[in-house]
Amino acid sequence: MPAPRSLLRIAMDRVFGPFFVGKLLANVGIWIFNIATVILVFDSTGSPLLVGLVSVMLFAPQVLLVTVSGAVADRANRKVQLLAGRLLCTAGTLAIWLLLWVGGESPPTWAVMAAVATVGVGFTVGGPAMQAMLPSLVRPGETPKAVALDNFSFAIGRAFGPAVGGVMAVTVGLTWAFGVSTVLHVVFGVVVATLPSGDHPRDAADDVSIRAGLAYVASRPAIAAVLLGVAAIGIGADPAITLAPSLASQVGGGADLVGTFASAFGLGAFVAFFPQSLLTRRLGSERLASLGLLCMAAGAVVLIVATATWVAVLAFGLAGVGMTISLTALGTELYARVPGAFRGRVMALWLLGFLGSRPLAAGLNGVLADVLSVGAALAATAVLVLGAAWACRPLVLREPPSGIEPGASGSATT
Repeated sequence: MPAPRSLLRIAMDRVFGPFFVGKLLANVGIWIFNIATVILVFDSTGSPLLVGLVSVMLFAPQVLLVTVSGAVADRANRKVQLLAGRLLCTAGTLAIWLLLWVGGESPPTWAVMAAVATVGVGFTVGGPAMQAMLPSLVRPGETPKAVALDNFSFAIGRAFGPAVGGVMAVTVGLTWAFGVSTVLHVVFGVVVATLPSGDHPRDAADDVSIRAGLAYVASRPAIAAVLLGVAAIGIGADPAITLAPSLASQVGGGADLVGTFASAFGLGAFVAFFPQSLLTRRLGSERLASLGLLCMAAGAVVLIVATATWVAVLAFGLAGVGMTISLTALGTELYARVPGAFRGRVMALWLLGFLGSRPLAAGLNGVLADVLSVGAALAATAVLVLGAAWACRPLVLREPPSGIEPGASGSATT
């Protein structure tokens, strides 16, 4: 087997390279959409609860449908499934753009929520297929580096997408923000359409049911712990969206500060990508998983007592660092343990945890912020993430991997 290529060479590969760039642009578009939507709803209603409902509508389809989507990904053409998901995402963002273009600055909230739900269904349809096909886009032994680059594209989206969305909201307007988001979704859809159609998992397993996938996870405590940790990352990341408008208002800021808070989280996630390889070599992914979760919990605690804008920005940045560290470590652990026959269903549970936990977190944060205080919502976030850090402690994750990906527990060095 040839030696794995460097991160740069993999990023420039004729197959993985366009996928990487296209997904990076789509991630920027997703966060432009997220920030633009919460600004639109907050400006129209002034309610943190309805802002939280945006995340509920975006991610609730994950809870209802993603396991079915994962089972389909283990028996059908993953490329076609991913393309269908991108078309739905494009339709949802385009719908809000049309509502603003035709109906003015305050479209009906129910129509906005319906469009957001359409985007959520698109994520649900395409998400498991996209994650499951990742190893097929690179050579054997290169999956850890593909995971690192995949998380890097997500971090770029978190770092720059919210800022772009916030700046566009206060300069050229929300209509342009949703228009740009739509175009970026279209670009990634075109890239997906050009991918090779070689990832056909049909007949890869005797039983491709959802129940078989759940039984597989239940019999492997380390995989179950990884999935719990991923759910905690989704919970720990939610304040950067749901609570950002309220926190910005408390310190005298507006829409631009909402984008700044979310971008601080994303910038922290972006910066953490660079020492990740060194940290993995020194500490191992099983230690980094819990360390990253501890950073996210610490960020929430600092936000409770923050009274200055710069302190809040640093706290969001710390939480972002924790997200990248834990997400990459947990992803590396998971791909090392799960064979291709179960990958669609297990990655569906991954998405159910990472994205599907957001409706619960957003709803809880919105209710606690409305009824009690923003501090109470942040305290609940910190407690939940700390519990997951304990569940993902190294003693649990040291269970020997049984996956098929060589080197998946190693570092993603350049």
